[in-house]
Amino acid sequence: MVRKEEYMDKILIFAGTTEGRKLSEYLMAREISHTVCVATEYGEIVMPDNPKVTIHQGRMNQAQIREFSTENNFKIVVDATHPYADVVTSNIKKALEGTDIRYIRLKRDSDADQVLQDIFFFDSNEKCAKALESVEGNILLTTGSKELAKYCINEKVKEKLYVRVLPSVESINLCYEQGIKGKQIIAMQGPFNMEMNKALINQYKITCMVTKESGNTGGYSEKVNAARELGVAVYVVGRPSDDEGYSFGQACDAIESFIGKRSQKNIQENTQLEIMLAGIGMGNRQNLTREVYDAIENADILLGAPRMLEPYHPKIEKRPYYMTSDIIPYLYEVMEKNSFLEKRKIVVLFSGDTGFYSGCKMLYNAIAEEIGAGKLDADIKVLPGISSVAYLASCINETYHDACIYSMHGKKVYNLAQKIKVSPKTYLLMSGLDDVHKLAKCLIEADLSECETVLGYQLSYADEKIMRLTPKECLELDRQGLYICFIKNTNAISRSLTHGKADDSFIRDKVPMTKEEVREVSICKLRLHENAIVYDIGSGTGSIAVEIAGLSDSIEVYAIEQKHEAIELIERNIDKFKLENIRVIEAKAPDGFDELKVPTHAFIGGSSGNMKSILSALYKLNPHIRVVINAISMETISEITSVLSEYDIVREDVVQIQVNKVKKVGKYHLMQAENPVWICSFEFAGE
Repeated sequence: MVRKEEYMDKILIFAGTTEGRKLSEYLMAREISHTVCVATEYGEIVMPDNPKVTIHQGRMNQAQIREFSTENNFKIVVDATHPYADVVTSNIKKALEGTDIRYIRLKRDSDADQVLQDIFFFDSNEKCAKALESVEGNILLTTGSKELAKYCINEKVKEKLYVRVLPSVESINLCYEQGIKGKQIIAMQGPFNMEMNKALINQYKITCMVTKESGNTGGYSEKVNAARELGVAVYVVGRPSDDEGYSFGQACDAIESFIGKRSQKNIQENTQLEIMLAGIGMGNRQNLTREVYDAIENADILLGAPRMLEPYHPKIEKRPYYMTSDIIPYLYEVMEKNSFLEKRKIVVLFSGDTGFYSGCKMLYNAIAEEIGAGKLDADIKVLPGISSVAYLASCINETYHDACIYSMHGKKVYNLAQKIKVSPKTYLLMSGLDDVHKLAKCLIEADLSECETVLGYQLSYADEKIMRLTPKECLELDRQGLYICFIKNTNAISRSLTHGKADDSFIRDKVPMTKEEVREVSICKLRLHENAIVYDIGSGTGSIAVEIAGLSDSIEVYAIEQKHEAIELIERNIDKFKLENIRVIEAKAPDGFDELKVPTHAFIGGSSGNMKSILSALYKLNPHIRVVINAISMETISEITSVLSEYDIVREDVVQIQVNKVKKVGKYHLMQAENPVWICSFEFAGE
């Protein structure tokens, strides 16, 4: 049965799946005429009635397919039959052999359905690991220990991992080598039923499970069903093996490229979703840029925090979604409902400016990755806004290109007092009143009460206030709301460019301390870099830890010391220098290592006879760690030599320092020798 006799664009679709119907709807919307073959009367009924589509109903054998295709001069045949309809696919392929007709196999888009159920498929472990960067909460990794390294490249991802591996020495060693802590390792022998998977998800507060597409024999269904029941997202490495062929997007591109026809409507609506990530400034609509204002006015859908959405009324709906984990599944939901008929304009609202301490970048990357993988049919654009810093600067007639700018909004600003001491002008983004109080205490305790402090309250709103207050007055504020602060320090000091603190600047008492010259050479030998994680083992007074922490706020230092009197001294020195990126650990190394972040560097000033176990533990945590050891006794030097012979090491360097200092005795200045010190530095070469 044929409902229309004209065949304008010579496209034939054998439709046996939802994808076949959607492809027809796609072509209708772009005014591309085509023919659809359906096997049953029901197949014809579910097809939309449209002048651009011709329906042919009835089953055809190989000869009939060839005759129908050649007589009607089709140029493209799209096979959208069910993946398991092997006979039909075989007949279509053989029927077209020896003809000039192009054959396109449209594979079933099972991913789209799965995504709506919080199941996301990835071609590789690398792509899956990248996607995990935007996941919030704990992650249960069930892909095995051999793939673990691919998930441990990003430190933020690694901190959230709970790894289920076989209870073998090999598996557990692989975990240790990648810096996975003891509490992160779930060493268990399967099989695991659904209840066991649910118990683990609940026990470790899992928000995302990672698994391989291993089929029923690998416990795949038990994992997925457990996650679904508990509302946990599932990231699957490996795609369903339905069939080979073109994805929906690839098929559409191939058809349009082949026929060379792109109507004006097609050019304007070549994607389903137009996504705009828009900065709305402080929140008052009067401060929107014209571009953002127009985007909001023309939006079909608005997403963002409830406070931002309140004044606006989009054409279809608004949802209080601002987390990537909420927005990505919702975009798939919109795409599924849209049926490829009309472009939807979606605007996601961000406070302030999209490029300034904003979550915009993370969302942009996540959406772009989905688009690049062919999963989202969308265009994406970023629209900037006016930042609160720019607004406050205009209110108080100050510039900000020559100021230091930090955000306390939901994050820790390390060593804030030290930052303000060396900066003539500082802007601080704040979460609310609590941050104002924290700042006030910081200024008072650091003897910075003479700084001029300007608070911007509820900027751009009717109750906006610009307040010039002392730190004590800031501490007395009790009005909740949105704040930003400007601090002017007319007595700012120049920041030291070296780490050389004099010995007498430290609080010492009777605790041994690495002397100044040895300290500086040892720190240089560490070859530190930004974001380093440093263990100062046998910290003593904490002089090494303090010097290192003062180099950069991005460095984290663990001062590890077993003597209680030394612990008190370290804490006093930390307080004296106002350093917040040092954590004091009272333990005899290597005890306590498992609870710390994986180190990139280690300084060993004292081992208490545990050199072998300390180095062994460091190697397990990071087989490429940079280590510097100080030794003054021959026994320690001998121990170091013996232990290092057990490892492959690179960039080895051993120096001896003999320092002589002039001391005044009566009217004379005499040289006094310090103990000679061996400084041994190296890196483990790994496996």
